[in-house]
Amino acid sequence: MKALARFTLGVALTAGATSFVASAQSVISAKSGLIHYAEGRVYLGDKLVESQFGSFPDIKENGQVRTEDGRAEVLLTPGVFLRIGENSAIRMVTNRLIDTRVEFLSGSILVEADELPKDNGVTIVYKDYSIKLQQKGVYRFDSDPAALRVYDGGVVADLNGKVEEIKQGRLLPMDGNLNTAKFDKDKETDALYRWSRRRSEYLAMANISAAKSVRDSGTYWQSSNWYFNPYFNMYTFIPGRGAYYNPFGFALWSPFTVYDYLYSPGYYRTGYGGTGGHVSRGVSSTSAGAAVAPTRSGLSGTVASSSGSVRSPSTAVSNSNSSGISRSSGMGGGGGAAGIGGGGHAGGRGK
Repeated sequence: MKALARFTLGVALTAGATSFVASAQSVISAKSGLIHYAEGRVYLGDKLVESQFGSFPDIKENGQVRTEDGRAEVLLTPGVFLRIGENSAIRMVTNRLIDTRVEFLSGSILVEADELPKDNGVTIVYKDYSIKLQQKGVYRFDSDPAALRVYDGGVVADLNGKVEEIKQGRLLPMDGNLNTAKFDKDKETDALYRWSRRRSEYLAMANISAAKSVRDSGTYWQSSNWYFNPYFNMYTFIPGRGAYYNPFGFALWSPFTVYDYLYSPGYYRTGYGGTGGHVSRGVSSTSAGAAVAPTRSGLSGTVASSSGSVRSPSTAVSNSNSSGISRSSGMGGGGGAAGIGGGGHAGGRGK
């Protein structure tokens, strides 16, 4: 356990000592529709999506993505992730940031919105329904039976000109009307939900060293955006300012606030950022944060050893850090973290 804790700290120190510099390739913001991660059999049109380091296929307007025995994660507007379950399909209607529209065709998808800037818009279309995201949150769409579940946040549903606002904990059976019902958002979870939560955790871990790199490079980080982290071979989301929790309960840091998180000797000042809950901590921080995702209730995460095996440092880090992150308890769903491959994509097919 002590050796693992030392390795975790080493990963963090290495990341801090060899900060990657922001470049034109590090930041994307022009359009929605990047296939950020794929596992198993995932197709863009008729072409099988194959993972390559630093290469991410772009979904053109009217392009379709479908899965067989596989899953995929698509980046929409900065801070919004669309995750596609097995045997599912979507079509990119428009990929403009000001009006991103995705047609949900079949199967199951889950949308995580960490931030929704006023000048960006995301709408999910299913048959005669148009679902416009209004707040950061977690949204689940199924086709059999057809339904929308709002785990967190809020949307406006439009059905042939009739509109209904739908808040968290409500289910909309998309069967030709706008009548909603309650559902148990803590119990109605499955493999897609748990996988999405793990993906959210990896992105939060990648955020820490990425935000530090932006700060160390002297880059002026004006607004929230995606940023490529080569250590994780993934884009992560960096807020424009402050720090806050995403809907799954993992903390996201801006370039300015991450410095205090890593190096402040004893406390972290309350952040002011994004559209969600602020982060307020009273914790003796260490650089291990570069490999560990802070959550509302403590620290969690995974690191890959030099041999490529995956281990969880959460217990070791918790023993060396008395975490005091405070906010309401996180959402249900569980699902232990697994699968940061050395130099490869982070994912894990765990059920």
